Amino acid sequence: MSQVSVTINGKTYRMACDDGQEAHLEGLADRLNEIIGQLRQSFGEIGDQRLTVMAAITMGDDLAESRRHVRRLEAELAAMNETKAAVIARFEESEANVARAIELAANRLEGLAEKLVGGDKRD
Repeated sequence: MSQVSVTINGKTYRMACDDGQEAHLEGLADRLNEIIGQLRQSFGEIGDQRLTVMAAITMGDDLAESRRHVRRLEAELAAMNETKAAVIARFEESEANVARAIELAANRLEGLAEKLVGGDKRD
């Protein structure tokens, strides 16, 4: 476990985190500190605890909105995958129809060629 010192709302906190997660934890603390600063500008000095709670709620709201956005994107992706599967199925069906039409045309041409060759032999 690593130790990281972060400053939030003018107070320094020593926190533990998994190795390699130091920068992530520092980034989260910086974001929380930034939101507290914005709230302080908007509402003035309303108390450290209230500012911290409001900042946590703001971050929670951001997270909830991100999750809603991810769900919408997942639904769009699922719809695109369904459309893709339908297009592939239609393409494969069309490809099979074209192959059948080519085979039918080839059989007709072979039949005509046989008639022409057979007709030449009778003369």
